[in-house]
Amino acid sequence: MGITNINSVKKMEEITKEKSNSNLIKIIKGSVIAIVLSLIFLTIYAAILSFTSVSETTMVPVVLVLTGISILIGSSMSSISIKRQGIINGGLVGLIYVLFLYVVSSIAGIGFGLNMNAIIMLIVGVITGMIGGVIGVNIK
Repeated sequence: MGITNINSVKKMEEITKEKSNSNLIKIIKGSVIAIVLSLIFLTIYAAILSFTSVSETTMVPVVLVLTGISILIGSSMSSISIKRQGIINGGLVGLIYVLFLYVVSSIAGIGFGLNMNAIIMLIVGVITGMIGGVIGVNIK
């Protein structure tokens, strides 16, 4: 292998590393977007619960739907800029979201334990992230 080939390989490795770092930042941005949207949506829902006669029994399904919509939007937005591997990148956005939720809940002492609701939240987060990733990659 000549010197020019070695330099070309090194340059390709540097470009790949830069793209990986850039993609990770975009995935984290998508997760932050999803978290902020969830905060907005859940604040609106909390106001509706407080000031209307909407039953508290609607909390679990509404929280799951609002979380799913937030992750869908966040993963779509991150995958629009990445333009490839939407399923993986979107799934990572959903996973980061759920892990962040777990860490914050644990610190706050809310007790986000590993129960059926947590497993459902994890599944909803990853699957909606994957769907959003596929949507984002295919938006032109």
